Amino acid sequence: METERYDYLPIVRRKPFKWPNGARVALMVAPNVEFFHVDKVIPGAPNSALPDVTGYALRDYGARIGVFRMMEVLDKHAIRATVLLNADVCAHHPAIIEEGNKRKWEWLGHGVTNNMRMNQYPADEERAVIRQIRDTITAATGNAPRGWLGPGGGDESPNTLDHLAAEGFDYVCDWGFDDQPCAMRVQSGRMIAIPYQQGLNDIRVMFQGGHTPKAWLQMVCDQFDTLYAEGATQARVMTIPLHPFVIGLAFRSKYLDMALQHVCAHDGVWKATGAEIADYFYANYYQKP
Repeated sequence: METERYDYLPIVRRKPFKWPNGARVALMVAPNVEFFHVDKVIPGAPNSALPDVTGYALRDYGARIGVFRMMEVLDKHAIRATVLLNADVCAHHPAIIEEGNKRKWEWLGHGVTNNMRMNQYPADEERAVIRQIRDTITAATGNAPRGWLGPGGGDESPNTLDHLAAEGFDYVCDWGFDDQPCAMRVQSGRMIAIPYQQGLNDIRVMFQGGHTPKAWLQMVCDQFDTLYAEGATQARVMTIPLHPFVIGLAFRSKYLDMALQHVCAHDGVWKATGAEIADYFYANYYQKP
């Protein structure tokens, strides 16, 4: 059964698509800034016993050290991050919010904590949870989140998109089915999917795939080179999904620097946030499906 959330529109049948100033690629760097509870199971972690000291400590390293190391790399390349933010970070790690706000980072909803997926909440509670996430992030950062990526990267319930649109969100990164933004169907409001290439996700490549940081770097460069060439006729989005407890470790961070150096050395690269991409698409290409 094909999803009814969006239409099938093959790239070879589309009208020309361009970014501002003729850019070929919109670059979105998307760190997942998350909070994990020591007394709860970490989904996907190898050790399910509690407390999972090894799994928790690694992730806490990301919040204490890794995210700030990432900030230095992104500052070097004048990139504002589009952050997938667990709401619990606002209460437990306010320094991350303060430093991100200094850099005018954009904050998206990313659940309450990465210990809990959206499809694990009772159906009659999910919208209230989404509203709580929105309100928590708004109060902590000063701006209401417009974008969303579910904790776990796409573990939605059948109603998640409708609840998000009803609560004022207007783009999601869960649905990585394209290289351009695409309109999605929701019961009220409006929604688009912004590309989020899970194939470049550092946790999937290095933790789950067992590839080296050098191999990840090559993947990022190869992905960009192809999208950049294709972007001469059909502009593309390149999202780089990151985690402070993965790419933010000392022996890996230089590969993020090298990847961004390769991408940013090219003309026609628009360093954009998710909201900037969404605004441009809504103003110039959006058609309600």
